[in-house]
Amino acid sequence: MASATGLAIGARKCSVRAWVWVLTLALASFSASAQRTEGDRVKAEGVYSAEITVNGQGANERRVGFSRALVQVLAKLTGDNRVTARPGVGAEIRKAGDYIEGYDYRQDRGVGPSGAPSFKTTLVARFDEQQVNDLVATLGLPIWPQPRPKPVLWLAIDDGSGPRLVGLSRADAARATLDRAIERGYALGLPAGNASEQALVGSIWRGDTAAVARASQRYSPPMQLIGKLYRKAGGWAADWSFLDGGRVLATWSESGASPRQVLATGADGAADALVKRYAKAAEATGPAGAYTVTFTGIDSADDYVRLSGYLQGLAVVGQLTPVRATPQGVQFELQLISGLPGFQRMVERDGVLSGAQSGEPGESGGSAVYRLRR
Repeated sequence: MASATGLAIGARKCSVRAWVWVLTLALASFSASAQRTEGDRVKAEGVYSAEITVNGQGANERRVGFSRALVQVLAKLTGDNRVTARPGVGAEIRKAGDYIEGYDYRQDRGVGPSGAPSFKTTLVARFDEQQVNDLVATLGLPIWPQPRPKPVLWLAIDDGSGPRLVGLSRADAARATLDRAIERGYALGLPAGNASEQALVGSIWRGDTAAVARASQRYSPPMQLIGKLYRKAGGWAADWSFLDGGRVLATWSESGASPRQVLATGADGAADALVKRYAKAAEATGPAGAYTVTFTGIDSADDYVRLSGYLQGLAVVGQLTPVRATPQGVQFELQLISGLPGFQRMVERDGVLSGAQSGEPGESGGSAVYRLRR
């Protein structure tokens, strides 16, 4: 009997040890997946993430960083470098934290002017793709479809010793243009830079875009950003052309004291040309205009104040004007930047109101009835 009991106790001990061992392995596995190993470098990847330099990891710095990051993401999605000037965008930028899926920090080490090491803190913010897409649709912003083309950058630089083509082996010379393209939501490629391609420098300098387009046929897609950078009046200047399928979509010139600044304008001009040709209006939105909306469930002054405050905070509402109050409800005239469909999207998201649009939602002047939730 004692032997049997000893065996049972021993079996239980073995079972406990086995469970502890399994649990230890599970915890070790979780720890390994949750921690970044040495050498890993967190970075923004894709259209829905962005990197922002911050002064610290405090809550206020993070809040401001989220707003700046969302500006970058919306600019990449729409292709509009001035997206914050569009109606309704500013209000949602201030609530950028509501769209965050996750974030992390990166410490970058550099060398200061005196030679001493310097450190820069970078906030890497990742936004929820579906929520951001809904925001873009709600505000009626244009969409630059994906996947996006990767035009070839044919860049010749003359720093005073004669023009030279920037090929793959000298990519750092075009870094400002390449990096700016990524910030605008697309990528640029460079030619190999072999001897036959180096001979194209003369064509670039003369502005013979047709010759460059013919030489670029080995690359895909058939799009070229052609530029020449040269010294001018104590600074730098650049002349640019952007071609799509052999057709010149845009030409522009820029100048400034910094060669990096001037080089970045090439990527901006190409992005603007691509957006103008390929961006599409967001779907499921209505025309901007005045709409009559009735709200029920307003039983007190507090209800009215709560409703008014909510409406004033909605990004799709440009202006609201009280029209009349009856025992059945309060009626407002709302200036909506994306019609009743955009208003309906935000109502469904927030859960403050219940109800739906009625009449003809696709026409300015439509009407709707909503009830204030308790």
